[in-house]
Amino acid sequence: MSDLPADFMIIDSHIHMSARTTDDYEAMRDQGVVAVIEPAFWLGQPRTSVDTYRDYLSSLVGFERFRASQFGIRHYCTIGLNSKEANNEALAEGVMELLPLYLAKEGVVAVGEIGFDDQTTLEDKYFRAQLELAKEFALPVQIHTPHRDKKRGTRLTMDICEEHGLAPHMVIIDHNNEETVQEVLDRGYWAAFTIYPKTKMGNERMVRVVQQYGPERIIVDSSADWGVSDPLAVPKTARLMARSGVPLAHISATCYGNPLAAYGQSGQFDQSAWTEGVVVNQTELYEGNTVLRGQEPRVDGDLIS
Repeated sequence: MSDLPADFMIIDSHIHMSARTTDDYEAMRDQGVVAVIEPAFWLGQPRTSVDTYRDYLSSLVGFERFRASQFGIRHYCTIGLNSKEANNEALAEGVMELLPLYLAKEGVVAVGEIGFDDQTTLEDKYFRAQLELAKEFALPVQIHTPHRDKKRGTRLTMDICEEHGLAPHMVIIDHNNEETVQEVLDRGYWAAFTIYPKTKMGNERMVRVVQQYGPERIIVDSSADWGVSDPLAVPKTARLMARSGVPLAHISATCYGNPLAAYGQSGQFDQSAWTEGVVVNQTELYEGNTVLRGQEPRVDGDLIS
């Protein structure tokens, strides 16, 4: 990867790969991405049944892990009821009954993404309930901060986490911007930033944040999903930091070391899963299915490094 060492490794700790293509996986691997974390998310339209939620959560801990492995990337996820769908109380009650089953699955590294969207009473109710689940399962929490009235919503989120007795080092506050970062860091939380092509936080702004605040507890991710977004946002930001004179140690911390430390608290996220080498064998099947659609399988005789 130009501007960075050839062996530079990246973790995208917030990316919705179920909405992305296999070409994205290949491009990400070529740009140094070795592991991804996919938060449970909404589908762009309301779910009509708790059973559709069940199938979606099953895919996060099942087929999507397999699909990523077919391109040399380790896939992990966070499990939760997202804030937008918390406003459908009948659905939310059913999902809450499902969550303990999925939080115990292999590869689940946090409860998330949870928090506020419109900062409603129902969002507050189910946010608090899921914080208690995080404590029960000894998992970190991945927070979705609201797009509207973000500063107030972020402060409220942290107040509620503290009210429920969560240690700040167990909470990753995502979707930060210049208005929220200082207080998030001052209060001891992880401060994650989602890099979008035109909204939320751009590459250049992210570089300035790291230059101003340094790398401690700051995480760069993409939040790439089914909307206008970029699955290569983290590699692009890392390269821009390098060209802007940010020390390599700071780039590595924000794009690799910090997400590893934050989500490693789950006991499910260990770099040996990818540093000891990954063999791609596309002859493998998942419940009889392949990603190839009749194409010639790739089988690597050597470990991907």
